[in-house]
Amino acid sequence: MWRRFVRAIKSLFGGIVGSIEDPKRILEQNIRELNDQVPRMNENIATVKANVTLLQKQVRRYEDQVQDLTARIQSAIRAERDDIAENYALQLQRARENLEVSRHHLKQAQMAYDKALQVKKTFMREKDRKIREAKDAMRESERSEWQARVADTLEQFEVGGMDATHDEMIARIREDTARNEARMELALDSVDSKSLELEYDAEKLKAAEIVNQFKKKMRGTPALGEGSKTAESVVERYEPNIRSHNTVHVNRTNHV
Repeated sequence: MWRRFVRAIKSLFGGIVGSIEDPKRILEQNIRELNDQVPRMNENIATVKANVTLLQKQVRRYEDQVQDLTARIQSAIRAERDDIAENYALQLQRARENLEVSRHHLKQAQMAYDKALQVKKTFMREKDRKIREAKDAMRESERSEWQARVADTLEQFEVGGMDATHDEMIARIREDTARNEARMELALDSVDSKSLELEYDAEKLKAAEIVNQFKKKMRGTPALGEGSKTAESVVERYEPNIRSHNTVHVNRTNHV
């Protein structure tokens, strides 16, 4: 019973954690943590390198000490001072032991330093690979989010009735345009251009008659015959248009 309860609790909290996890943010955090590891690794490598440098100086110091004691022993032997030579010999023995121990420690420190460099190289290579994979995954996530937004928009076109409204509005605009064009054509057809032309000719006839009357008054002689001829000539000139207009008007009346 207890195991089932624990398993249920784990599944509950696991589901909650899984629902609030953002893979993109987690990958960004992983990249930051990987980059943060580099300075700490460099500090550790620097510590190992400092130990190597210290042991190298210690080995050189013991080597110099061995050489110096060897020279002192040789000088004491030449001076036939075996007691002094023996004293230096004891110091030489201790210096050689210290030198051997220091060389051993230096070898281990050098191996540790080389290993640390190798680990860093491996870590940097793996870090770069993981960062590339994380960035590629984040780009894919961004592309997926964009595709999801586009898909949602396209679905709204159909589900929300946007397509129907769009097509309906375009159809209404086209109908209004066609209706206005038809009204314009009807308006143009309703205008009787022949009537306007005949009215204009009649006005010119009246104007010609007025001009003849002025001429008669100015000349002081009755020129009725001439005026009549002028009027007759004007009438003869515009008579075909008048007849044509009357014929068209009759035809329209009969058609109606």
